[in-house]
Amino acid sequence: MSGLERIAAAFAAARADGRRAALMPYLMGGFPDLETSRRIGLAYADSGAHLVELGVPFSDPLADGPVIHAAATAALRAGATVDEVLLVGRAIAERVPVIVMCYSNPIFTRGPERFLDALLDSSASGLIVPDLPLEESSGLLELCDARGIALVPLVAPTTPEDRLVRIGARARGFLYTVSLTGTTGERAGLAGGLSAVLARAAAHTEVPVAVGFGIAEPEQAAAAASAGADGVIVGSRLVRAAGEEPDPASAVSELVRSFSAALAMD
Repeated sequence: MSGLERIAAAFAAARADGRRAALMPYLMGGFPDLETSRRIGLAYADSGAHLVELGVPFSDPLADGPVIHAAATAALRAGATVDEVLLVGRAIAERVPVIVMCYSNPIFTRGPERFLDALLDSSASGLIVPDLPLEESSGLLELCDARGIALVPLVAPTTPEDRLVRIGARARGFLYTVSLTGTTGERAGLAGGLSAVLARAAAHTEVPVAVGFGIAEPEQAAAAASAGADGVIVGSRLVRAAGEEPDPASAVSELVRSFSAALAMD
């Protein structure tokens, strides 16, 4: 199957698995080290994840809060490279679809075609580029489409209606809906009006709508699904556990199982 087909199948499998939304945990590649990040990704897959978002460490991650930013810095200091992170992704992709999250600099420094060919070699299904604006995405979208890789765009609560229409029409795989204004990170509660944000996003696209940023507890994941999310993305909470716990893979396994259970249909 192409990456697009694998993503669609994963969202369908979540429903068949009795979940109200697909669970997509985030992993910083190379953190706390490459081998441990591989084991964390496999633990995600074994504990109820339907897809995995794999972060490529970058020195200026403008969309990320302090936890993920620190993890990226640690991975880079340990010598993690794009190619090594994609090898981690290849192992995870044997279990579940992998969506690579990478800032634009490593993509365009290497060259988009070469970068996307490396994604294909790693069996990645999709790509998220948080600092790639709509107006500059056409070339990369065309190259992704030719390879069956989903170029997943982001929208925010503040995205104007006319812009949301254009982004939603070009979305591939799923539409990443940011739950709040600000960077990634754990929050005490979900932002108000999430149902309206999700409904507005869903009205302008034909692909599933996944929500991320700020989801730190199973109860928040359940609330996001109840608000209309087709997918729930959990990042900082899991990255924090990977950095703090003596056995990161076991720690994240327990957490992912709790998020999976919270998404179970009543």
